[in-house]
Amino acid sequence: MAKKAFNSPNAPAAVGPYSHAAWAGDTLLISGQIALDLEGNLHTSDIKTETTRVLENVKTIIETAGLTMDHIVKCSIFLSDMDNFQSVNEVYATYFGENPPARECVAVKTLPKQVNVEISVIAHR
Repeated sequence: MAKKAFNSPNAPAAVGPYSHAAWAGDTLLISGQIALDLEGNLHTSDIKTETTRVLENVKTIIETAGLTMDHIVKCSIFLSDMDNFQSVNEVYATYFGENPPARECVAVKTLPKQVNVEISVIAHR
């Protein structure tokens, strides 16, 4: 099975040498997303706004690939501060209803551009 890089014209540009996502058969692996908008502005005024922007970026990439958030089977959440865990969960819950994907949430020392949250996902069609 060959991988195929995938980029969405509707998502902010990657901040490094990677694609937004990669297809591996029927599985789409989406690179970690941070709270950038299309113009390259960060939205980090508060953790809920930041998490919303991150998940909107994920949603944009998923939808451009012809999938929905229901196709997500695994999420990885990286937080710069576990004190933000509850607020991130509140926003996260609005994107995943009664059948949420598997998930882990870990604290890390720092994230790109000094953001507070980064989320990567795996989706399957």
